[in-house]
Amino acid sequence: MLINQNLIALHVDAKTREEVIEALAQMAYEEGRINHMDHYVQAVLKREEEYSTSVGFGVAIPHGKTDAVNEPFLGFARVQGVDWAAPDGNPIDLVFIIGVPEAQAGTEHLKILAKISRKLMKEDFRSSLRKAHTKEAILAIIQETVQ
Repeated sequence: MLINQNLIALHVDAKTREEVIEALAQMAYEEGRINHMDHYVQAVLKREEEYSTSVGFGVAIPHGKTDAVNEPFLGFARVQGVDWAAPDGNPIDLVFIIGVPEAQAGTEHLKILAKISRKLMKEDFRSSLRKAHTKEAILAIIQETVQ
């Protein structure tokens, strides 16, 4: 399964995108999805340096392809107005993080990214993620998308 309740945070108290990425990576590490926190975080930050993974609408989708990932995963967190160099200039409050092993880098992360991105264009999807009160509710909303 790409995502579970242990890969969801209702509120991450972070001030920077680096802190958000580290918090989400920590969840993935604790869940056994990544084997080396620093290597994964560096891969994601390297991608961020190339181009911000903010897609607008208060959403960012940081991702990394590295051997530090054991199996593909999707993580999610709500944050409080983090600056993510968004194209629309707005702060971020919804973050999806994707991790894919280097060996599967060709298509796997693109499939996940495409499914999430399409759904994120819809206001009702973003709104339901912002209003959900439990990890179970968020998981149900996301699982509909990535099946």
